[in-house]
Amino acid sequence: MGSLEEYKMKRVGLVGWRGMVGSVLLDRMRIEGDFEGIEPVFFSTSQAGQVAPDVGQGDALLLDAGDLSALASCDLILTCQGGDWTKSTYPGLRAQGWSGHWIDAASALRMANEAVIVLDPLNLEGMKQALSAGGRTWVGGNCTVSLMLMGLGALFQRGWVQWMTSMTYQAASGAGARNMRELVAQMNKIGDDAKSLLDDPATAALTLDSQVSASLKSRTFPAALFGAPLAASVLPWIDTLQPDGSTREEWKGHVEANKILGLQPEVPIDGLCVRVGAMRSHAQAVTVKLNRDIPLADIEALLAESTPWTSVIPNDKAQSLSRLTPAAVSGTLDIPVGRLRKLRMGPEFLGAFTVGDQLLWGAAEPLRRTLRWLLESN
Repeated sequence: MGSLEEYKMKRVGLVGWRGMVGSVLLDRMRIEGDFEGIEPVFFSTSQAGQVAPDVGQGDALLLDAGDLSALASCDLILTCQGGDWTKSTYPGLRAQGWSGHWIDAASALRMANEAVIVLDPLNLEGMKQALSAGGRTWVGGNCTVSLMLMGLGALFQRGWVQWMTSMTYQAASGAGARNMRELVAQMNKIGDDAKSLLDDPATAALTLDSQVSASLKSRTFPAALFGAPLAASVLPWIDTLQPDGSTREEWKGHVEANKILGLQPEVPIDGLCVRVGAMRSHAQAVTVKLNRDIPLADIEALLAESTPWTSVIPNDKAQSLSRLTPAAVSGTLDIPVGRLRKLRMGPEFLGAFTVGDQLLWGAAEPLRRTLRWLLESN
């Protein structure tokens, strides 16, 4: 995407910039020079009147995020404030005639008819069509869905997928900043309780295991937010129960992926979503039922060329452990795909593993790229 200097300056309202996703978003916007050529206006739900962040716009004060008139003065609004604020603000703003662009990290509007779920490396043409048709509402997708599609979306676009099942390994960051702190507190509790045993090289493994188990079951174990130990465990439940027995997080895999790619007919996508003790990068193991026997080399070539950020990792131990893990990709825009192989169920069955940063391509990056695209499309 090019420079904004040639484009008319637009007034851009930013809401929810103090939270985890918002902070990552501001960092990325600073790095990419996204504040150049726009008039940023910062809003707050609790600190109106205080000094706004300095992103090169000079001295400015925070405006009230509940003031519809102030919001309506913006050409574009970019929000990471959350679904409750969206539900209380967006309808009233549209009802009073505001026709600006709304860019939202929250899930509240994702399935609305007027909303486009944005992931421009894969659905830029659909975004362009929506803009030409008068579209003004742009929403970031579910983090796990966006990361899966950044890795494997080209298979769907080529029409090679009959169905897919994804078993996720979702990081604590997907539950929020406080949950990340709770995970570290859980790790700390386990380590503190077991310190004397670890310091003694003669401690038997079963003795150490018994101590860890006692820590996990302790009444003082910090699990108020997750509701159960995540450190030294996994949690096979994310979000609320749906009528078919899936959770809402699992439901999003099907409905959002199909909406992002505009698949007709829809391709069935299902699986289990599991929380693991990673900090901020989600991983997924997938099984793909292909429409026919497609050579593995053709699949690898397609994925490697699908986006500038997607890479295919050779199916060997050393590279899988060094490049295909949450620890390897956290803080980067890399989307590695590996463990690619045909499964013994038949040549039409493909196994794969992919990973990506939940706060970048899973949240902030599609939003900032959508903002820049809209400004350049003006």
